[in-house]
Amino acid sequence: MQPKVIIAINTAWNLVNFRVGLMQSIQAAGYEVVAVSPYDEYAQDLAAFGIRHEVVPMDNRGTNPIKDLALFLRMLLLLRREKPVAYLGYTIKPNIYGSLAAKVLGIPVINNISGLGATFIKQSLVTTLVKLLYRVGLYKSAKVFFQNEDDRQLFIDSACVQACITDLLPGSGINLKHFCPAPFPLGPTPFRFLLVARMLWDKGVGEYIDAARSIRHLYPQAEFCLLGFVDVLNPEAISLAEVELWSREAGIRYLGVARDVRPHIEEVHCVVLPSYREGTPRALLEAAAMGRPLIATDVPGCREVVEHGVNGYLCQARSAKDLADKMSLMLENSYEVHRAMGQASRAKVERQFDEKIVIEKYLAAIHQVTNSR
Repeated sequence: MQPKVIIAINTAWNLVNFRVGLMQSIQAAGYEVVAVSPYDEYAQDLAAFGIRHEVVPMDNRGTNPIKDLALFLRMLLLLRREKPVAYLGYTIKPNIYGSLAAKVLGIPVINNISGLGATFIKQSLVTTLVKLLYRVGLYKSAKVFFQNEDDRQLFIDSACVQACITDLLPGSGINLKHFCPAPFPLGPTPFRFLLVARMLWDKGVGEYIDAARSIRHLYPQAEFCLLGFVDVLNPEAISLAEVELWSREAGIRYLGVARDVRPHIEEVHCVVLPSYREGTPRALLEAAAMGRPLIATDVPGCREVVEHGVNGYLCQARSAKDLADKMSLMLENSYEVHRAMGQASRAKVERQFDEKIVIEKYLAAIHQVTNSR
């Protein structure tokens, strides 16, 4: 019987879009992978990749103690039944309650803190509670991966984790064969910007729209595209009605949701992410791998991907004016500058963000915890 590794996360969408390469590589190394998440439309795709999926409902948005206790018990029962040799936790609830359940059963835990989200952006009593829960959930983990140094240092300074068990990952990594360099759009096409993200205020979507309105006075032919789903359960969600209202304005296009973002990236000249904070933003990595210049805020996560003046520009967070200035600067660049920035983006991803780096670190961590048992 193959030893099992459990990977738990808050959506099957995340598993399918960001973790398939890792899961298949773990299986190729001789383990059976069991993916755990709530059910969504992407769950059925996992079987096609040879991954068994176990459905565990979880309340991803609230801090209801009864629901969280129920999640802990579900994870405890699942882990007791499956008897994995290692538990890999992603996102807040699996990192806390799944990790606790694994430790009760003596199962080694490897955590991934992929981003801190709105809870850490807006300091509140909830932030204090979440830090306390992380401190409990990460206690005695074998390894805790972070996606940027700022987040790692914040957790160390907050006594949420011991420095000696932490390590850095280049995001979730990029499959460089899947995301290949693409030529810029041909013909007399307008210059197109694209923001790829969930439609949330803390992704800087509002600043992007304000910047677009400002820029169109000088560059009426420019287009400003939005791609991503409206996350109605998130407290930072922008309503679908508001997004659709924006799309009625000249030059602003809402493209909806796409299972494959590559055709949309191929049709644009620059990808923009004015987020308030990130882990390591997947949208920027995908665009960089396809050879696109980038514009992003000078915040943790984004600044790891964008080198100002090399493969794009960094702007101030929450400043539509500064974002508009950087987008205008990009518009004024020549084709040769755009091409050079796109090549620098691809080279940076090849050098620092190849999926193979992530896979090798995870396999090493798994082998270490299984061999020490």
